[in-house]
Amino acid sequence: MTSLDKPTSETDQSHRTEQHSATGERSTGGRHAAQQDAESKAVTEAALFEAFGGVRGMVETVLPGLLFVTIFTINKDLHISAIAALAVSLALVAVRLVRRDTVKHAFSGVFGVAFGVVFAMMTGNAKDFYLPGMLYTLGLSVAYLVTAAAGVPLIGLILGPVFKENLSWRTRNPGRKKAYTKASYAWGLILLAKCAILFPLYWWADTTQFGWVLVALKIPPFLLAVYLTWVFLAKAPPPIDVFAEMEAEEQAEKERKERAAAALRNPEA
Repeated sequence: MTSLDKPTSETDQSHRTEQHSATGERSTGGRHAAQQDAESKAVTEAALFEAFGGVRGMVETVLPGLLFVTIFTINKDLHISAIAALAVSLALVAVRLVRRDTVKHAFSGVFGVAFGVVFAMMTGNAKDFYLPGMLYTLGLSVAYLVTAAAGVPLIGLILGPVFKENLSWRTRNPGRKKAYTKASYAWGLILLAKCAILFPLYWWADTTQFGWVLVALKIPPFLLAVYLTWVFLAKAPPPIDVFAEMEAEEQAEKERKERAAAALRNPEA
């Protein structure tokens, strides 16, 4: 009888069974980890989409400035260009109000356009329509960099409530704090680079050229910053849902009170 014909011993069979079991556990664990990773990335993507307004928010950000520079390129009339930009901003807010959507992105656009219109009307220089937005971008870039260096990254303050973690990442989740710090540095540097392009053009380029460059730089830096934020957070530990913790504590406290009340009603029990 050859070795291939010999019956397998119970020890060999048991060893093979254990190997198959371990392989199955590793496979199941790997699938579970992959599923968790995919869910974490999906949650992060959805939260970023909500926080920064998504495609609609980008349209609302770009459209007023695009309309302003288009009209000014055609007829060089500052008043008509400014009024048209402000009108479309108000129309976007009205649409959101009618649909009962969140209006924070549209309202921020209205305020930005309104300040731009006031500046441009006061100076009579069409380029000043863009100046408030440029100053805001510069201030925001500094805020991102300073808060990241101080250990309280601004992007964490913005996204913490969106992820239902509030400020728990500061003391309880160092991995997420590190990710928020990296993301804040990314936002700050990207916005600072944008300002380094726009401010010299504000002085040197004519209004039409400057306007088109500014419109072209609205979305790409924003998308780059959002993408880097997604990359950093997707690799970070999951957020701590402090709202769920508070609800669990409230439920536990309610149950304790109910048990105490029941004990007072039935002391013999």
